[in-house]
Amino acid sequence: MIAFWVLAPIMVVAALGILFVRKAVHAALLLAVVMVSLAVLYLALEAPFLFAVQIIVYTGAILMLFLFVLMLVGVDASDSLVETIRGQRVLAALGGLVLGLVLVIGVAQMSLGAVTGLEVANQDGNIEGLANILFSRYVFAFEVTSALLITAAMGAMVLAHRERLTPKPTQATIAADKVKAYAERGQHLGPLPPPGVFARHNAVDTPALLPDGTPAEVSVSRVLAARGVVRQPPRDVEEHERQQREQQLERGDER
Repeated sequence: MIAFWVLAPIMVVAALGILFVRKAVHAALLLAVVMVSLAVLYLALEAPFLFAVQIIVYTGAILMLFLFVLMLVGVDASDSLVETIRGQRVLAALGGLVLGLVLVIGVAQMSLGAVTGLEVANQDGNIEGLANILFSRYVFAFEVTSALLITAAMGAMVLAHRERLTPKPTQATIAADKVKAYAERGQHLGPLPPPGVFARHNAVDTPALLPDGTPAEVSVSRVLAARGVVRQPPRDVEEHERQQREQQLERGDER
């Protein structure tokens, strides 16, 4: 009972947070809190099999997969405001009410003693009793459920597959597009030069030098340019030596 009174408020707050948070990643993390708390309650009720399944399958596999996909692909918050299926929110509300009613009736029957026989079913152990029921009395329903899950997975793959509307660009096409962009917008043909190319040193704040000796501003990060810390390359040997002496004096003052 102590575990229930400690975890129940946490689960309720996390479940409400899933409904009201704006970011899908935060909702997935709150759902992980609910699932882990539910697994602990299973363990407190002496159901080790459900505890292991809840942690390994739901929290460790399915939910983490969702979380990784959200982090890699990203989800726009405006997508949730578009209702692609008419009436889905009403149906979801009705389904939630029916599920809540079923849970309340089930808990009430357990509390009032209407459901009996749990001690007999678990006399040889919870895992052994559950396996005996699944693979003997309900083996047909268990296999049908597994086939249904496989069919759902295949359907999701078919629905998510997209046909390529345009041919895959070849290397010659990419080169032609780069030349066209250079002719129209003056875009650089090849890869941008890294910082310090053809310069006196290769610091990240030193722009590369073009063949005519002018600095290439695109070779330095825009963050450094916005901060105003881009080092201008020396124009001749005397200026380079003067900069070296100034740097040595600055290092000497810092020491």
